[in-house]
Amino acid sequence: MDQIAVLIPCFNEERTIGKVVTDFKKTLPDAAVYVYDNNSNDRTAAVARDAGAIVRKETLQGKGNVIRRMFREVDAECYIMADGDDTYPAEAAIEMVKRVLEGQADMVVGDRLSSTYFDENKRHFHNFGNALVRKSINKLFKSNIRDIMTGYRAFSYQFVKTFPVLSKGFEIETEMSIHAIDKNMNVANVVVEYRDRPDGSSSKLNTFSDGAKVIRTIVSLFETYKPRAFFCGIALVLFLLAAVFFIPIFINYRKTGLVPNFPTLIVCGFTVIAGLQSFFSGIILHTLRKKDRQDFEKDLIRCQERYVELVKGKEEH
Repeated sequence: MDQIAVLIPCFNEERTIGKVVTDFKKTLPDAAVYVYDNNSNDRTAAVARDAGAIVRKETLQGKGNVIRRMFREVDAECYIMADGDDTYPAEAAIEMVKRVLEGQADMVVGDRLSSTYFDENKRHFHNFGNALVRKSINKLFKSNIRDIMTGYRAFSYQFVKTFPVLSKGFEIETEMSIHAIDKNMNVANVVVEYRDRPDGSSSKLNTFSDGAKVIRTIVSLFETYKPRAFFCGIALVLFLLAAVFFIPIFINYRKTGLVPNFPTLIVCGFTVIAGLQSFFSGIILHTLRKKDRQDFEKDLIRCQERYVELVKGKEEH
């Protein structure tokens, strides 16, 4: 078991990965640096290995798939996750590691948006998207995470081993943030300097397609983690629609005793039924979510016991 493990998912980062590995080994000399190559067609793996990294491979394409394998295979007291594009300063990892090892946080967010991100990042739609996602999630989930989509984070053993990775791509950071909020884990924000990619290094993100995936992920996770609010919101919309079309029919009936728009009345009835189904679905799923939270707490206890065993085993050796 490592005390500190630096996890770097990579796809075609030959130009920058050597410097990233060297910087982290210099900043955290006792850390094990892992580079997971995700089907690169350049010399990313060779350059990382020459720089002193432990290189492994993930054949399923997508950042989420890489992180799933990382979290499954590596045991450490503290994890640092960073990108291989040399946009994050390794020096910030010292404070992030300290927050985790001293028990102050289960997840430390490397906050780019409070420093140089909007000045350095020349992709204006990315800037708008990051700000929109941050405000949306903090509003929906009543949190205060300052950078939802940053790829620079630190984690405790308990977070890594209890986090169910579902996303396949770049929406994984959003999933991590919402999981930490929902499970009432300690989250800390550390402001980090951000620098844009060097010349010759290109981003793998597509502003519109990956942005759409992130939005779908937010909606899906809101449905999963807040089912009562999600389905009761749908029920409210259906009830309002039914009322809008029913009120004129009712007024006309009071005046004339006739219902000339009988098909509309039938549709209003079905809309109310759909609203009731949505309402009770939200109540039932909310109850199931409570049971899921109880099961998670039990898993957390088992994870802590496993962590203590690993630490003791490391000390004995």
